[in-house]
This record gives sequence, C-alpha cells and structure tokens, in this order.
Amino acid sequence: MEITIGGRPVGPAHLPFIIAEMSGNHNQSLDRALALVDAAAAAGVHALKLQTYTADTISMDTGFVIREDGQSLWEGKSLYQLYKEAYTPWEWHAAIFERARQHGLLAFSSPFDESAVDFLESLDVPAYKIASFENAHWPLLRRVAATSKPVIVSTGAATLSEIDEAVRVLRQAGCRELVLLKCTSTYPASPATTNLRTIPVLAETFGCPVGLSDHTMGVGASVAAVALGACVIEKHFTLRRADGGVDSAFSLEPEELKLLVDETTRAHQALGTVQLCVQASEEKSRIFKRSIYVAQPIAEGELLTPDNLRIIRPGDGLLPRHWDVVLGRRATRALAPGTPLTWDALLGEAAPQP
Repeated sequence: MEITIGGRPVGPAHLPFIIAEMSGNHNQSLDRALALVDAAAAAGVHALKLQTYTADTISMDTGFVIREDGQSLWEGKSLYQLYKEAYTPWEWHAAIFERARQHGLLAFSSPFDESAVDFLESLDVPAYKIASFENAHWPLLRRVAATSKPVIVSTGAATLSEIDEAVRVLRQAGCRELVLLKCTSTYPASPATTNLRTIPVLAETFGCPVGLSDHTMGVGASVAAVALGACVIEKHFTLRRADGGVDSAFSLEPEELKLLVDETTRAHQALGTVQLCVQASEEKSRIFKRSIYVAQPIAEGELLTPDNLRIIRPGDGLLPRHWDVVLGRRATRALAPGTPLTWDALLGEAAPQP
C-alpha cells in the first residue's frame, strides 16, 4: 500500500507524511499567513494545507447558530459568520503556495465545492483533501477524483457504510491514489474518543494507506498513531495560541509542530522489523551480562561451591545456566578471586556441545 504525493512516497515503509493545516489561523492577515508557512517549513513538515471556500460556497445566511450546550469553541456564533471570519481569501492562495514551494513544501487544500476544485486546478495543486464534513458530498468527490490526483479523505462523523460509499464513489470516478484519515470531528478532540485502533482496520478494509487527522491537544495521539501504522498525520497549527483565531485553541505552536515531526519520525524508526535474536549492534553489550566468577581462593582439587563462586557481571566466564553443572566439581588448578570460571578449570568436565 503506497501512493505518491508530489513525488514523495507515502506508505507504511516511509516516514510519516506530516501535513500542517493552516485553516483560519491567519486571522485574515496575509502577512501572518506567510509567517505561518515559514514556521511550518522551519518545523520540518512535508506539506502545508489550506481550506478553500467562501461563506457563500459552503453555506447560506440562514440564521443557523451553533448550539452545543457550551461544548463548542464557536458556541453561539452564526455558522455563516464563522465561515466569513475563517475563510482564506482565494486571491491569497497563489502567494501562500509560492512561499511554500520556496521552502520545498508541498502545498494543497481542502476544496468545499466544485468551484474550489476548478480554482485549485488552476494552481496545479499536487493533491486534494476532503474534510470530514464533506465526505458524503458525492458531486465534490467525483469532481476531485476526475483530476486523477491523490485524494486524502478524513473519515470523521461517518459510519463505516458512508466511508465505504465515499471510497467507491472516488474509485469509480477515477481516483487511483487514496489515503483515509481516522478523525474524530470534535474540536478539540479527546484522547478517549480518538480510537486509534481503528487505523489498521481501515487499512485492511480498504487496502490503502491510512493516517490520522488529529484534533487532540499535544502530539501523543499522533505518535501512537504512527505505532499503529499511520502513514499521514495532519495537525492544525498557529503561531501562538494566545493570538486567538477560529482554530487556535487546538492548534500546535511552532515548537510543538517540530516536536511532532521529530517524535513521529522516531516512532516510525522504532517500529523496525520483527527481531527475535541478538542484533549486531548489541553484540558488544553481551559482555555486561552475568557469568560465573571465582569469589574466594580455590586450591587445586578443591570442591566448587556457592561459597567460593558467584554469578556477577561481566559476562566473560561460564554462563549462569551452567551453575548446577559447575557446583560439586573440583578445580584443575588454583584459582584466584576475580577469575572468570572456564571449562578447563573443572576437573573431568568437558565443555558441553552448543
């Protein structure tokens, strides 16, 4: 299971593909947006992602107000006004993408309707991301699939049947390179509802790379996701949470974003392969294991007992597994304390066959 995004391979055999999601954390300032790109590049991420919509392409001014019993970051806000506050002006996209390219970052976006796909095609983005709340938007899925570019789909707030439908729609419409992201669509998300064990199940069920769109605080969930096979990690980020912004409360700051890159890299490297033997790198450490040593002066012909022998470090004497064989034997020669016991010191005893 491997795909390629902008020339970079993405799959279990490769380091996790880290996406820094700017979202609305530019706070309607292009200068801040460009500073966010710079910060993402300095942190070492692989890709920068925007969201491409306007309030009118994603909603209507119906008067709908967010009411979640005080549990939402956007409690009491008009949905339409929230999108007016959070959207990234389309005329900024080219400048943001160009800054990303200057840093060697891949840059793409989440389109929220077909017109956004057409606009992003004009900017020649290398991939598309489908947000959780759009994974049942079949016309959008078909339009994205028709570009023949890789598609990353968040699975938040979707049943298994709905995920299956989305995958079928995409593949039937021409999508050949697909990534699914486990996602919990709450903001912020709780570790207790993140359910990372879903990741290998999704990979096996749909036969594609799987990752995590992580809305939890910190980097712990993302690191654990890599240990379970996540190939892609997406995280919102900001310059400083104290600056405010629509998504700032659950976004990483630059230092944390770098920590995410570093720790997911270590997690992937630590997976390695199944190892049930001594590694070459460990051979020199075997000397620090225990072995049988002479603890008291032993005369030639003297009986070897627990009183004149000990099992200690280092490991250059007989292995402790031979303790019962050694006891009751007699010494072939005088042995001084601190001498590692060897087979030739045991009267009438040959070394056992390996």
